[in-house]
Amino acid sequence: MRLVSLCPSITETLFELGVGGAVVGATKFCVEPEAELAGVDRIGGTKDPDLDRIAALEPTLVLMNEEENRREDHDALRALGLDVHVSFPRGPGDVPAMLRSFGDAVGESARADGLARGVEDALRAARSARSTRSSGGPGVAFLALVWRKPWIAAGPDTFLSALLEEAGGRNVLSPGGPRYRELTDADLAGLSAKRVLLPSEPFPFRKRHADELRRHLRIEADGFILCDGRALTWHGARTADALRYAAQWFAADDPSPDCNR
Repeated sequence: MRLVSLCPSITETLFELGVGGAVVGATKFCVEPEAELAGVDRIGGTKDPDLDRIAALEPTLVLMNEEENRREDHDALRALGLDVHVSFPRGPGDVPAMLRSFGDAVGESARADGLARGVEDALRAARSARSTRSSGGPGVAFLALVWRKPWIAAGPDTFLSALLEEAGGRNVLSPGGPRYRELTDADLAGLSAKRVLLPSEPFPFRKRHADELRRHLRIEADGFILCDGRALTWHGARTADALRYAAQWFAADDPSPDCNR
């Protein structure tokens, strides 16, 4: 078996499934697990992979993600006669089935089932916590930004938003429209969020950006949460821990000081 992964979270998950030794190609953004990937051929980026190089690696399976990768690259790889596996989890609830499909594809069904059960357990715990929360409300209002200049936020129809909602939050952006929303300063001023999530990727948010946002958002400094973007958006091996990680921000009226850095 020879595997090529075109998505960082898939690459990491393949190693968690115990088939890292079969990974012969990965993108330049596939950085975990760092030591194990040291000798793996790099085949370009998620949006501009070197298709000839992939074909030269003679993979038995190429794994792609519908959001991270391009349809035209998928079609070109299929035209080259390569077997391609495509996944697109919309939220944590889709991850168990995705993990099991990976396991079936690479001959590690039992290990994949174990990872999937871990996500299912974390989902049950998160949903139970939501249902027993004393406030009984729809969830803590949040805004999750992913870019600056322009400000771009994750809408309800994104994996990031779905995970945060499972953990006890409620996206202040309305359903419909673009999955990722460009927001003006005036748009920000009209939002009422209790938590503003500033992940470390794709844009590397820092405390100074929270200070900048305070000029537009009516929220106290401790409502801004600098957090690990990989933990929240790398669906697969990290998802169970991600649900527990995010739950801390919505379990009480005030965010834990440990959430900020």
